[in-house]
Amino acid sequence: MNEHKKIQLKDYRPFEFIVDHVDLIFDIRDDHTRVTSKLKMRKDPARANETTPLVLNKGKFDIISVVAGDMVLLPSEYKSDDETFSLPATPDVFELEITNKLKPDENTALEGLYRSGDILCTQCEAQGFRNITPYPDRPDVMAPFSCTIVADKTRYPVLLSNGNPVKSGDLDNNRHFAVWEDPFKKPCYLFALVAGDLAVLEDRFTTASGRDVALKIYSEKENIALCSHAMTSLKQAMAWDEKRFGREYDLDLYQIVAINDFNAGAMENKGLNIFNAKYVLADPQTATDDDFMGIQGVIAHEYFHNWTGNRITLKNWFQLSLKEGLTVFRDQEFSSDMNSRPVKRISDVKKLMAAQFPEDSGPMAHPVRPDSYIKMDNFYTMTVYEKGAEVIRMIYQLLGQDLFRKGMDLYFEKFDGMAVTLEDFVGVMAKASSRNLDQFFLWYTQSGTPAVSMTRKYDENTETLSLTFTQATSPDRNQSEKRPLHIPVRISLINRAGETVEQDTLYELTKETHTFRFENVPADTYPSVFREFTAPVRLTTDFSDQDIAFLMARDTDPFNQWHAAQTLFINEIKNIVTAIQANKPMTVSSGLVKAFSLALEDKEKDRAFLSKALALPQETEIKDHFEIIDVEAIHQARIFLKQTLAENLTSEFKSVYETCRSAKPDDISGAAMADRSLKNLCLSYLGCLTNKDAQDLVENQFKGAGNMTDEFAAFKILSHMNPDLRDKACQAFYDKWQARTLVIDKWFSVQAQSCLEDTLDQVKKLTLHKDFTMTNPNKVRALIFAFAMNNPMHFHKANGQGYEFTAERILALDKINHQTAARLCSCFNLWKRYDENRQAMMKKQLETIAEQKELSRNLYEIVSRALE
Repeated sequence: MNEHKKIQLKDYRPFEFIVDHVDLIFDIRDDHTRVTSKLKMRKDPARANETTPLVLNKGKFDIISVVAGDMVLLPSEYKSDDETFSLPATPDVFELEITNKLKPDENTALEGLYRSGDILCTQCEAQGFRNITPYPDRPDVMAPFSCTIVADKTRYPVLLSNGNPVKSGDLDNNRHFAVWEDPFKKPCYLFALVAGDLAVLEDRFTTASGRDVALKIYSEKENIALCSHAMTSLKQAMAWDEKRFGREYDLDLYQIVAINDFNAGAMENKGLNIFNAKYVLADPQTATDDDFMGIQGVIAHEYFHNWTGNRITLKNWFQLSLKEGLTVFRDQEFSSDMNSRPVKRISDVKKLMAAQFPEDSGPMAHPVRPDSYIKMDNFYTMTVYEKGAEVIRMIYQLLGQDLFRKGMDLYFEKFDGMAVTLEDFVGVMAKASSRNLDQFFLWYTQSGTPAVSMTRKYDENTETLSLTFTQATSPDRNQSEKRPLHIPVRISLINRAGETVEQDTLYELTKETHTFRFENVPADTYPSVFREFTAPVRLTTDFSDQDIAFLMARDTDPFNQWHAAQTLFINEIKNIVTAIQANKPMTVSSGLVKAFSLALEDKEKDRAFLSKALALPQETEIKDHFEIIDVEAIHQARIFLKQTLAENLTSEFKSVYETCRSAKPDDISGAAMADRSLKNLCLSYLGCLTNKDAQDLVENQFKGAGNMTDEFAAFKILSHMNPDLRDKACQAFYDKWQARTLVIDKWFSVQAQSCLEDTLDQVKKLTLHKDFTMTNPNKVRALIFAFAMNNPMHFHKANGQGYEFTAERILALDKINHQTAARLCSCFNLWKRYDENRQAMMKKQLETIAEQKELSRNLYEIVSRALE
């Protein structure tokens, strides 16, 4: 395994040159694209002298010509390889023109300029622009761009780039051109180009100041009818950002393009967002309620980047959470205001606990602002995004809404058009609020999830309740010693009747141990702590299961009610696992069954909330609560608990199922989605029973469903029942939806996650299916990722075949798309937490990968850190 150099935050230096303007010309041909880059540049007098060479980043492509000023340079007068282009000396002010040739049809890495079906498009974040033309490919080099696109008019009738269209026309030989200009300076990672035969959905938005903005969403012609929800979401986001943050859109045109081949969800390129089609296309027949919610959130996220990421960008890539964490917080707040705030909060924290907490305890653990990286693509992580958003949320809580808004206004006013750092952001928040946030900044520089314990002490003589909090963060590869963090904790006190004794108040932990005292409270008072999950910590308390059951029923904070329910489930599963490991009979406590029954029959509760609170945690979440992960015992314990609840509460589940069936199939209102979510939760419990009535109920919903939400819910249940039911359902689903590529992704995913014994064999067969390809990230995520990341029973099969299959696919992917390969390899990250036999087999696969001679930097970084 060849070693690769680390990029260190401490080594950051500003670029020695200033780019005053970039003019790009793309001459698109059948088998190649010729790119001409015209740069107006000058030396930065503070950083360069007469001997300073010009060094630009460059990808693996051929340079055709170089013109400096009016001089055509010979190849001996410049240096060029697969990583850099350089000139040994330049004048103080100069123009540089470089022409090179690209082959986008061969670009399977999907970085730079590439083909997705019949569409040519770009993806430049994080470091893809260097694969288009030599350039200082770094976020702190900002310049105005113009772009001319020339192409065949029949094959590429639509030619798009950033900013505003300023000129277009026809040329000889059925060719045409379009010229675009972006009036705002931007880093090159925000450059975008799209050329193809596309249909468009058009609308308009009038800003608060009265400007008229044209809105356009492009897709392949057969999919344009599926774009209306995305357009509605965009207009909602634009109106919300004006009201909540005072941010108006700054161009006269906003465009979105949906493509099928994309490494991520979407990209916020200035004025021309390029989206994975998964986050644009939807109607009730082909998309689930979760898909609709996902589209609304991602559309908003990319739009919000216009100010938090585009107008104000990053000094260097180490500051990535400055745009991503902040923008995730903004899109979470938007979705909360558009839908149910408690349910949205629960969904976000559930994702954080399931994915980011394990990341914090694994080999890829890093601070929200990393200290180093080998390939920046590997640090688009849950820590940067989701934990980064939680850090912003803590600032919001510490300051309050008004002062936080004051800080945001100051941030936009002071840094508009600049590349800045996390210190700059936190600094304006401190200035706006007159608060010292020095200790708080440790959240950005210190890795790991803090463990916070709470113990109670009650003095009957003084009627004083004392709550003692202790915080500790485990040492890891990043820091051997951890300092106490500044942790906000929201507390309320509740009596036995469920009445509030002490109002919801924000307290602050700044030391390792801190005690808060509450006077004149009754002896039977319960503390509700970390309400709304005020900080990303692992909380332990001295609550008994009886106390937790009380909080599940009576806590006035919906998040804490949900967390209490999940804690009861986890505790019960732990007890069942212990019994399995000791060869003792499995049992479920009657108290849990009773608490579950009372919650299920509570007609006052929001049904969307109940569907979250009463859903058992997945095996991938449960594992995080065990030091040594026993795959089979966790699987068996969860099935036993679910079946026991279903057997004891069959009539209650059926009753609620019938009650929630009234929503119209095409209704995507919050109330209708809530009904479907609770109905399908009940179906999942009933579906784990083996009797014919349960099977008939699931089959009838599958065959008669009027929308994808209900059809897909039943399909997933049938995939676990038995091979015959699974195979019949798979065939029926495929026959119905084979023309819809995004729906077929669901079909792959369901089969990959089945618990049936022959699942690995099925997955292997599906890799040869005509609708599967390793060059499309969505297909790989639907099948290979779904198996490796979400099917622990079969990925961790005791014979090691799941590991071997996945490692083979990782190596094959690395030759096609190194970003996707590296992300898939993270399935091995927690190998040290399994039994010795599985540890040995996973380590062997990691070593096999590491032994390959030509690993990509992306994959090298993941594997080398896993093996440390």
